[in-house]
Amino acid sequence: MIEIGGQQYVWGDPLVIAALVVAGIVSLVMILLIMAVRASGRSARLAEPLAMQIGQMGQRVQALSDGQQQLAGGLTHVAEAQSAAQTNMLRLMEQRLAQVQHQMTENLQGSSRRTAHSLGELQQRLQVIDKAQENITKLSGDVLSLQDILSNKQTRGAFGEIQLRDIVGKALPSDSFTWQATLSNGRRADCLIHLPNPPGPIVIDSKFPLEAYEALRRAETQDQLNRAAQFLRQSVRTHIRAISEKYQIEGETADGALMFLPSEAVYAELHANFPELVREGFDKRVWIVSPTTCMATLNTMRAILKDARMREQAGAIRRELALLFADVERLGTRVENLDRHFGQAAKDIAEIKISSDKAGRRARRLDNFDFEELAPEPDAQVVPLETPKT
Repeated sequence: MIEIGGQQYVWGDPLVIAALVVAGIVSLVMILLIMAVRASGRSARLAEPLAMQIGQMGQRVQALSDGQQQLAGGLTHVAEAQSAAQTNMLRLMEQRLAQVQHQMTENLQGSSRRTAHSLGELQQRLQVIDKAQENITKLSGDVLSLQDILSNKQTRGAFGEIQLRDIVGKALPSDSFTWQATLSNGRRADCLIHLPNPPGPIVIDSKFPLEAYEALRRAETQDQLNRAAQFLRQSVRTHIRAISEKYQIEGETADGALMFLPSEAVYAELHANFPELVREGFDKRVWIVSPTTCMATLNTMRAILKDARMREQAGAIRRELALLFADVERLGTRVENLDRHFGQAAKDIAEIKISSDKAGRRARRLDNFDFEELAPEPDAQVVPLETPKT
């Protein structure tokens, strides 16, 4: 219990409780007021630098406003310059675009012309290719025909003889060889070259071992290759032996003969892979020649024939040289006579000139004749008058 103003109150009395609450609230308000006063003092002290900062901030804001205005002016200038540059760039781009368009137009026109020209040339080349294709087709037929010819032994021999005729006819004079010449033993040679002694007439016989060569080319196994090589050796040896026995006649033909192979491939194959056959030909004095080497050999024979014919004509050449020497001597005599005549003519012309000068001087004196005494000429001779004889 508590006693207030002579009255006692219980703690649980509502009035006591309300009074306590009011007292607490008043106390709290007082405390808050005291704290607020103190806080306001502190706030006043703290507000002074804040006010200064606010003033500085205002100045900065003003400066910022001025800078913003300057920035706005600069941006306006930049915008104007950018606009002018953009306008200039657009104009340049339009000009450049016009130039590019004009150039592209010219290039397209030039490309069109070149394309048209190229197409024309391509058309011509296609026509040439078509013609070449026709020629190839024709050539294929000719090759097949040639294969048909070469497949027959007789026609193959005729082919070799024709080729030999062409080579010999181009290399030698027509009177220096004989075709299909019959020898004393009854054998007939494809070509007989009339060389002087020594070595004497020499025979050229055409041979073409095509079957053996083709078998060698077609061989796929070692056994086939061996058989084809043996076949080629046998064929060539047979030809060498036949030529040696038939066309080397003592006292009639040269001690040797030529075997003509109308194929460079067969000739190269023999010298590359069958040198023993070439040596056997040398031993039997049968020289194997191809179209190329045959031409070289015939050119050598041509030189021999030319030398022999010059020796045969040595007497006639001497006679012609003697006549030529006499003609030269006669020409020298006539030149001397002509020189002497020229000398006499020159002397006569000089004397004629002297007489002409004298006649001219005498004519001038007569033209100036004025009853003056004529001076006698220094070399004048007086011709006495003679009384004519009766």
